[in-house]
Amino acid sequence: MKASDAVRCAFEDLRDHKLRSGLTMLGMMFGVGAVIAMLSIGAGAEQQTLELIDKLGVRNVVVQARNYDGDELKEIRKKSPGLSQRDILAMEEAIPNLEIVAPRSVLTPYAIRSAHGTSEAKVFGVSWRHANYSNLHLLRGRFIDKLDEESHAQVAVLGSSAKKSLFGARTAIGERVKVNDLWLEVIGVLQDTSLSESFEGVDISSDGDAVYLPFPTLLRKFDHDPLDSPLDEIILRVAPGGSPSDTAIVAKTLLDRLHGGVKDYDLVVPEALLKQSQQTQNIFNIVMGCIAGISLFVGGIGIMNIMLASVLEQTREIGIRRAVGARRRDIRFQFLVSAFALSVLGGLIGIAVGITIAKVVAAYAGWPTVVTVYSIVVSTGVSALVGLLSGLYPAIRASNLEPIEALHHE
Repeated sequence: MKASDAVRCAFEDLRDHKLRSGLTMLGMMFGVGAVIAMLSIGAGAEQQTLELIDKLGVRNVVVQARNYDGDELKEIRKKSPGLSQRDILAMEEAIPNLEIVAPRSVLTPYAIRSAHGTSEAKVFGVSWRHANYSNLHLLRGRFIDKLDEESHAQVAVLGSSAKKSLFGARTAIGERVKVNDLWLEVIGVLQDTSLSESFEGVDISSDGDAVYLPFPTLLRKFDHDPLDSPLDEIILRVAPGGSPSDTAIVAKTLLDRLHGGVKDYDLVVPEALLKQSQQTQNIFNIVMGCIAGISLFVGGIGIMNIMLASVLEQTREIGIRRAVGARRRDIRFQFLVSAFALSVLGGLIGIAVGITIAKVVAAYAGWPTVVTVYSIVVSTGVSALVGLLSGLYPAIRASNLEPIEALHHE
């Protein structure tokens, strides 16, 4: 029997039993759709996590000031001044293999305005090294330099959203912007980015809705609550070949001594977060894969059931074909092709179902999804394999029918 004849017979059988074939394919459709949707959601979450960790920097160690209120903060300040420039100098001297030690302070202003508009952007006091570890990209102008930092220069770099709010379509470079009561000269504008998240307790603010100043300018020329930590964050960039985890251990020991044993800071190691995230993602993929696999398994049972029914219906036909010279392998091949066709058609429709589910989740739940070629190939391949395995037993059973017994079947 030619392969083309077997395929033709298989599709004719599907056409003659449309409802039965459609119901049988439902299991494969939803199974493949579930596999693609789950893998897409997992891939989207993994991509977002990698973007956030890349923003933090895999070679970075982040030291963050803890927030306290009221009497508890007063008691803490009796022992520790919070994160300060003293900590920076001590870590630069005591910790080996450091490439960058850079502070960051955050100001919540009551007014940001220019001659052309206003903005509600966040204000950050940063080191001139900030651009070296934070993946900032300038659209025009320049970033803060070392001289700006040393001279407490009244200069600012605007994020794209802040620039648009303050100056519209104007260039903005060389213009002045007033933050609270201090006038600043705009020296740079950043390219547009949309990343704004909080990951494992670390705030990763969007570059777009931000104003960057030299951190000494922010500390000395703006009013602050004397109980607040002078610095909100210190970034330690480890030199290539160094261990962020070992650096974090040394930094913790040093800061405990400098802060009188008060734990008024948190240490975050993005490298460790990455490993933990990858482990969690692997577990998620395994669990979701098993759930989707159950759907495919149920679909396979449906295909086996319908193929057994088809063998029973076509017993006399099988007997006639055997009597006129059809070989056992011809009968086997015909039923395998039918089972394979059911699974592949169900899988192809399932691809559309899975992609639709992924897009709906992305649009309405705000959860990132990434439909990969890998998820499509794996789900389609598994559905085809399930179809072949499900059709194997009915095909063998059909091929083992004796012609005389089959011809006498009622």
